[in-house]
Amino acid sequence: MHDQHSQTVHTTCPYCGVGCGVLASPGAGGTVTIQGDPQHPANYGRLCSKGAALGDTVDLDGRLLHPVVHGERAAWDTALETVAEGLRRVIAEHGPEAVAFYGSGQMLTEDYYVSNKLFKGFIGTPHVDTNSRLCMASTVVGHKRAFGADTVPGNYADLEQADLLVLAGSNLAWCHPVLYQRVKAAKADNPDMQVVVIDPRRTDTCEIADLHLPLAPGTDVWLWNGLLHHLARDGQVDYAFLEQHTEGFGQAIETAREGGSVPDVAAQCDLPEGDVMQFFRLFTRTEKTVSLFSQGVNQSSAGTDKVNAIINCHLLTGRIGRPGMGPFSITGQPNAMGGREVGGLANQLAAHMDFAPGDVDRVRRFWDAPNLVTGPGNKAVDLFQAVERGEIKAVWIMATNPAVSLPDADRMRAALADCELVVVSEAMAHTDTADVADVLLPALTWGEKDGTVTNSERRISRQRPFLPAPGEARADWWALSQVAQRLGFGAAFPYTAPHDIFDEHARLSAFENDGRRDFDITGLAGMDRAAYDAMTPRQWPVRADGADTPRLFDDGRYFTDSGRARFVAVEPRVPVNRPDPQFPVVLNTGRVRDHWHTMTRTGKAARLSAHAVEPFLQVHPDDAGVFGLEEGGLARVGSRWGHFVGRVVLDRGQRRGNVFVPMHWNAQYAARGRADAVVNPEVDPLSGEPEFKHTPVAIAPAQAAWYGFMLLREAPVAHPECAWWAFARGDGFVRYELAGNEDAGSLPAVARTLLGNGEDWLEFEDPARGSYRAAWLDGRGRLMGCLFMGPLETLPARTWLAGLFETEGLDPAERMALLSGRPPAGTPDTGRTVCSCFGVGENTIIDTIAAGAVDPAAVTAACQAGGNCGSCVPEVQRLILQHAPAMNRRSA
Repeated sequence: MHDQHSQTVHTTCPYCGVGCGVLASPGAGGTVTIQGDPQHPANYGRLCSKGAALGDTVDLDGRLLHPVVHGERAAWDTALETVAEGLRRVIAEHGPEAVAFYGSGQMLTEDYYVSNKLFKGFIGTPHVDTNSRLCMASTVVGHKRAFGADTVPGNYADLEQADLLVLAGSNLAWCHPVLYQRVKAAKADNPDMQVVVIDPRRTDTCEIADLHLPLAPGTDVWLWNGLLHHLARDGQVDYAFLEQHTEGFGQAIETAREGGSVPDVAAQCDLPEGDVMQFFRLFTRTEKTVSLFSQGVNQSSAGTDKVNAIINCHLLTGRIGRPGMGPFSITGQPNAMGGREVGGLANQLAAHMDFAPGDVDRVRRFWDAPNLVTGPGNKAVDLFQAVERGEIKAVWIMATNPAVSLPDADRMRAALADCELVVVSEAMAHTDTADVADVLLPALTWGEKDGTVTNSERRISRQRPFLPAPGEARADWWALSQVAQRLGFGAAFPYTAPHDIFDEHARLSAFENDGRRDFDITGLAGMDRAAYDAMTPRQWPVRADGADTPRLFDDGRYFTDSGRARFVAVEPRVPVNRPDPQFPVVLNTGRVRDHWHTMTRTGKAARLSAHAVEPFLQVHPDDAGVFGLEEGGLARVGSRWGHFVGRVVLDRGQRRGNVFVPMHWNAQYAARGRADAVVNPEVDPLSGEPEFKHTPVAIAPAQAAWYGFMLLREAPVAHPECAWWAFARGDGFVRYELAGNEDAGSLPAVARTLLGNGEDWLEFEDPARGSYRAAWLDGRGRLMGCLFMGPLETLPARTWLAGLFETEGLDPAERMALLSGRPPAGTPDTGRTVCSCFGVGENTIIDTIAAGAVDPAAVTAACQAGGNCGSCVPEVQRLILQHAPAMNRRSA
């Protein structure tokens, strides 16, 4: 949809599962202006820092613009024939089950639909899975066990209407910032609203928490079972609802009774008894309760049981299907829900059908697909382990980077390197996965793609193109259809545009659906191109009457055979891999505020790299003392599966005995910075979701002879050769953080290797302190690069130096101050970036506080920090607490 009389396009953000509407206005030279869409019901005009920076990511730097076959540029016909012939050969020699497809929650629904139809329906392999397995598969199984279908009951408005919001395993402030801001605003409007955060870490989400429960990792089922026992014994039980609409509650309550007392729960979860009782009482007395959960619940070897333990508490109290209450799973990716709709998981068929004989027969007849698989295939981790064993000999990977994101990632990358045929559909020329591909197919990316996505509240929105397809990049559905035609399946893949695919998807949802299947978009079938282009966000089910469905289960009917919701008796169990003397610390992985997945998009935006520049590990100061770690030093995190090196960040909000590492960095952005290389490959036996939140590790200082950083006006052809480095893009420069093992006497030679030889070379060496500094200016006096090496305590801040790249020539004062690393007298140093949206530094905020701005609103008014997405407000609040006179501090 385009605005009349303008070039502004209504589209949808490609990041998290909130599914925010975006207004994109193309400008000259491929630029684009980004705003939030005030008409979109997911965000009403709000955008987070990542969404606001989307315009910074649409350039063609690093793009894959033509097919590549065995490392050489090739024509599309050659690449497609290579793929088709490779699949044909493998199938002929080893059968269709030697072929696999691995997709992504960043694929559009139309691409997803075609991939599942081709591989499950016509090639006949069950080994079709997705990286959504890594983030929400436990919820899918939990929903199906409880409701008979993978149904999200509520919507975002329920979060705002609740009187109690329980955030379980969700750092909403960083991972779903727009939804967090909606909740924060609702809490401000409703003084009676209470928020409980259940998370081993004290994250920025705790800014709005009335109660934080930092439970021991892996003990969630004990907590929720204890709540169920408390509700059954003393609390609010909706007996009429239980009798009319549920089954199995007797066994669930009996199981929860064992170890369900408050003292037992507190002991198992390592929580104060008073806090456990406060949570139980809040839940008991508050009818309008929403329990919102995310990866901290799902990413566990007991993730499915955790989901059902949460759902059990809502079923016991009848708090489901009504405004302001219910269990609510929020997904991590923009189209994880769309992938579930079309059967993107290995244990599903399309349109929320399974492998029951009736469903298999129905899909086979609709697709006219005699090769349709009749049972589930390998889930993500199993799929790549089958590649390693040689059982799967050809795999097509689309819109994801499993060499970084899978657990035991080094082993998975090695498995791909040895696979007979690896096809990768990718927008970027170099990723960890693309670098081991036999065939690279250039894909469209956000701004060029045309199709639909579905967000966490079942809302289908359009992603519309506003930029031309660059080079030879093509839509993923087109590449899949072209291979299908070459394999002899052309009649089943006649698509000419995305609306053709969406229409078939909608018709399949309606096919022989008499209301027993939750996914039904009958009312969206039959749209021509114009209607599809004009489609506004719709919330499924959209049945024949054409009406949206904001909330399900309001009639008390579920999708089980009995029509009743099922309680699931769940017994607490400890993670399979436990800490021991060799690996005494628990690793928890997750996201940072401003980056997304493996950084192929956000890594291009300078402002998104300014807040978290390098891979890091958060540890409690007490643990740092035990293991000899220092703030700002480098540390090694090692497990039985791999290791990681990052910068030490001390944080009292981190639980003792635990370490947090972000998942984003990869071989393109850091040496030894891939967190998932450390993660153990244990999975939930029901969902197949990996244990990303609980890997036993050892932590120790990563010794180096010298530390340093390098700023360059232009990115080098290759990354530096030293023991450790981390790369980030700045505004008009690139930045490397460095560490090496060479002795101090060799630093000048190392510097020449790293920095090169310029026309005007400045240098300073202090052998006694083991430090060396150099800078390179061009003939016009412009700073081209600078390098600072030495002990950590000798290294200056980077912000002022980075600002010198904005000038066309250094003045004498700047030149004199250059090698000191400190600005000349009277020149401000804004400090490290706190507010990514407006580029506001820590020192600027501190100065603003010193000038009298002693609450976040006043800071925003004075310097803009916190004035867009609000994600930095908790950090601003901490600076106020540290730097404002005590008598003048006011809470946010």
